[in-house]
Amino acid sequence: MNQPDAPDTSPACPLCGRPIPPDAPQSLHHLIPKLRGGKGGLVVLLHSICHREIHATLSETELARSYNTIAALRRHPRLERFIGWVARRPPGFNSRVPGARRNQDRR
Repeated sequence: MNQPDAPDTSPACPLCGRPIPPDAPQSLHHLIPKLRGGKGGLVVLLHSICHREIHATLSETELARSYNTIAALRRHPRLERFIGWVARRPPGFNSRVPGARRNQDRR
């Protein structure tokens, strides 16, 4: 007799909303960077690709001053485009994130 699939109990990535399977690359993101006063502060579990995109997009100072919440990160124009793109990928998808592009696209 076939058993129904067990519900997915993987945590959801707060940036892209996709589940984070146990075998997917993942990392913790300090909402306020440790070097900017966030040591011991709030951290969130993200897909590694989402975490790398945040740091490729924003400087530590920008993260501490203006982008220290998930809601603020999701409103950043470049991250909005990234989220739309990565949301169409499977939960365990991983890819290289190009180097920092902060100076190319400041919208």
